[in-house]
Amino acid sequence: MSANKEGDPTTLGRLYGRSHGKPLRAAQADLVETLLPQIAVPANGPVTSTALFGDERPLHFEIGFGGGEHLAYRADLLPDHGFIGAEPFLNGVAQALVHVRDGHEGGGRLANVRMHHGDALEILARVPDGALTMIYLLHPDPWPKARHAKRRMMNDGPVRLMADKLKPGGELRFGTDHPVYVRHALMVMRRFTSGPDAPFEWVIEGPDGFRNRPSGWSETRYEHKARTVYGHEVWYFRFRRR
Repeated sequence: MSANKEGDPTTLGRLYGRSHGKPLRAAQADLVETLLPQIAVPANGPVTSTALFGDERPLHFEIGFGGGEHLAYRADLLPDHGFIGAEPFLNGVAQALVHVRDGHEGGGRLANVRMHHGDALEILARVPDGALTMIYLLHPDPWPKARHAKRRMMNDGPVRLMADKLKPGGELRFGTDHPVYVRHALMVMRRFTSGPDAPFEWVIEGPDGFRNRPSGWSETRYEHKARTVYGHEVWYFRFRRR
């Protein structure tokens, strides 16, 4: 993920974290070479529904889609919507391309997905203000050390950028299993949800609503591992654009 300099959402910093892991299998490498260029977000120009899909449709943006399970689930659930996913980790991109090729649970190729291998904020900055229906930030790198806090995606600059890109009534969904990150994120979001001019309102159903996965929010492989292997609690947050 990228960190912003001086909290300015228009000034994008360097890309942090791993860009690749173990070597790709031959089939994965072939998808990166053949399928990714077909569905890649264009390198220049505004990132709009018309530019990506040739028509006007609701747009969703997933920041750091991991292996693409959630992205594919949502794209299959809403075939008339457009989905943009950005991920810096090449191995995750390769896994997600399999989901796009085969469809969620093998239902056939997903025609409503576009991908970017690289920094999500660079693409998000090119989306016109008020163009997005949903933004997903699920289990981002927590950067738990205090000296790395500026690298977290849930910081003033990126959150302000997300607010700008969401249409009124649009939704930011944020999930994490890391207690340091959840405390930091809530501290940040307090500044964006407090007061009559705040851009977001916290959508929560009941006092423990943030502990229950909302309808239409599928479990990712990372979340399943965090819960079942490491025994972590998972928190789910929804913030609606005012």
